[in-house]
Amino acid sequence: MASYKPVVIQSYPKLGEKVTQDTLYWKNYKAPIQIKEFGAVNKIDFSPVHPYNYAVTASSRIHIYGRYSQEPIKTFSRFKDVAYGATYRDDGKLLVAGCEDGSIRLFDIGGRSALRQFEGHTKAVHVAGFLSDKYRIVSGADDYSSKVWDVSSASEITTYREHTDYVRCGCTSKLNANLFVTGSYDHTVKLFDTRAEKSVVTIEHGHPVESINLFPSGGLLVTAGGRYVKIWDILKGGQLLVSLRNHHKTVTCLCLTSSGQRLLSGSLDRHVKVYSTTSYKVVHSFVYEASILSLALAPEDETLVVGMTNGILNVKHRKHEAKQPFRRKRRPTYRTFVKGRNYMPKQEDFLVSKPVRNHLKKYDRLLRSFQVSKALDAVLQGPVRSNPPEVTVAVMQELNRRGTLKNALAGRDEKQLSVLLSFLIRHVTDARFAPVLINVAEMIIDIYMPVIGQSAVVDKQFVKLQNIVEKEIDYQEELLEVLGMMDALFATMARKKPATLEENRLDGV
Repeated sequence: MASYKPVVIQSYPKLGEKVTQDTLYWKNYKAPIQIKEFGAVNKIDFSPVHPYNYAVTASSRIHIYGRYSQEPIKTFSRFKDVAYGATYRDDGKLLVAGCEDGSIRLFDIGGRSALRQFEGHTKAVHVAGFLSDKYRIVSGADDYSSKVWDVSSASEITTYREHTDYVRCGCTSKLNANLFVTGSYDHTVKLFDTRAEKSVVTIEHGHPVESINLFPSGGLLVTAGGRYVKIWDILKGGQLLVSLRNHHKTVTCLCLTSSGQRLLSGSLDRHVKVYSTTSYKVVHSFVYEASILSLALAPEDETLVVGMTNGILNVKHRKHEAKQPFRRKRRPTYRTFVKGRNYMPKQEDFLVSKPVRNHLKKYDRLLRSFQVSKALDAVLQGPVRSNPPEVTVAVMQELNRRGTLKNALAGRDEKQLSVLLSFLIRHVTDARFAPVLINVAEMIIDIYMPVIGQSAVVDKQFVKLQNIVEKEIDYQEELLEVLGMMDALFATMARKKPATLEENRLDGV
């Protein structure tokens, strides 16, 4: 009698995203912590000094959170209206924020009340930040103006009124204490030098500008507005280098990693995209449950914080791999490897061959003994890791080849039939398994049609299976229509080329 041949499991191409170093890096963040704020989170800013607390501006409050705290360790709530854009100074001791009433407030991190209040804007101040000399403040407001203030005297130094719409974003240079950039809803970005009376460089973004950021080198500028993220070379007078369009809705915020090698953008389409700053391609993407208004990365990229329109603050921390003590494995000695290697058999020696034992899987053992129903149960109810869908489909194919598939499907109780239908619901629309599973579904319907209506659970699964198949048929019909349109387009393109050649011949070419 011939020996039993195990079921051949067909190998399918792997589906899913390509795993890269960036994928592994960004997926190494822990499960997020969610904190509910009083309103939409319009700004998140990390302190540049240890322990890297971060300020969250939402509604009429500014909350200071510790890196790993879920409750605010400090709150500034002396605002009469909505607060905007709380930003730390480079030494982490002072905090400045704008307000809906047109005022700007300066806070000491160690105190509670405002140290200074700057009055001069007539509408909401959305931009507030420190120049790198630490003694001057830059602001931008909905009155179309940008102002420079002196911290010590709380007085206004300079006013620029070059924008023709709301000034909604801005940033300062960390290398030059006189440079700052503002972005406006008039589609322009302007670079100002406090020593000059007007802007030095004007850039046309093409859409209302929502966020801007300077690279650590100070030579490149990133702007976000509409669905576009654009990179400009300031040293060449604002020359456009790259225009990225990877979001489906307005891009609201930008952030750079501490090394400057990765750029993050958040959008109203609930996605955060991670770009490589060398190739400007998307290397990873995060999906959130609501539209994103603000995001920030902690120094050394240990924490990623995202603020959303529904007032939820999403905090992710990087995992730290515990270093295990190095233990040297005890290896076999040299004699173990060379033992018997030089032995030469003699003429009178007899060779005794040891039979090779084949270890069969459980379903193969059951199939060898013709227990077809139990073999199918073994792959349906077994652990997912040892029995992936490829194995289950291969067993069904083998049963169909033997002509016993109908026998294996028949005679099942409610629980066994529910497991079988659940498998069909999950995988019947998979193109790899559809030819086999559609045949299985037809057999199940033929066998169990007389008893439909006796079990609410099974009836519900049959209805779900029907809906899935109908939806898949609709998709296929739409794809066929698209394929017909493409064929018509390609046919017209193919016809135009010979006509052009004939014309050229008539012209004497």
